[in-house]
Amino acid sequence: MAKSHTPVFKGALIASLVSLIACGASAETAADKIERAKTAAPVDVTDHATFLDLDGTVLQQGTNGWVCFPGVPLIPGDTHPMCNDAVWMRWIEAVSSGKPFSTEVIGVSYMLAGDAMVNNADPAATDINDGGIWVQEGPHLMMLFPSKDMVAGLPSDPYEGGPYVMWGDTPLWHVMTPIEGKKAP
Repeated sequence: MAKSHTPVFKGALIASLVSLIACGASAETAADKIERAKTAAPVDVTDHATFLDLDGTVLQQGTNGWVCFPGVPLIPGDTHPMCNDAVWMRWIEAVSSGKPFSTEVIGVSYMLAGDAMVNNADPAATDINDGGIWVQEGPHLMMLFPSKDMVAGLPSDPYEGGPYVMWGDTPLWHVMTPIEGKKAP
């Protein structure tokens, strides 16, 4: 009788071990998150940057004023790293709290490892078939400006080539500056 249960017991044991190994392999360490965040910007930015987790936990304190994340902090679970200057950090805080944002100086954010697929007009859109212009940008910079007048000549179509305005008719507007070309979907 014990012999007939042995294969079942061994199978359950193997399944349990595989599950434990998978859980251990999927647990991301602070070092893993920092390494991913470092891919967002040039080393002269990341070498002395502060690294925060998506929930704001300090992973590593820096000294140069830049703050890098292993993903976009406004999107829980996101894995598209970004590094922000102080202006972009104020923008993220304003968006997170639902408060208005303004700046007197230009702000810069690096996303050299690319970004998620988003609707270029509507930051809240979730249906890629909604008829909007969707874009998944590769390596790029994002810039904030004191006034929309400063970017009035830029297109809102990400496929025209060069910098473009994202979310232009919302308070979240900013300029996307692609580093590599992309093809229309």
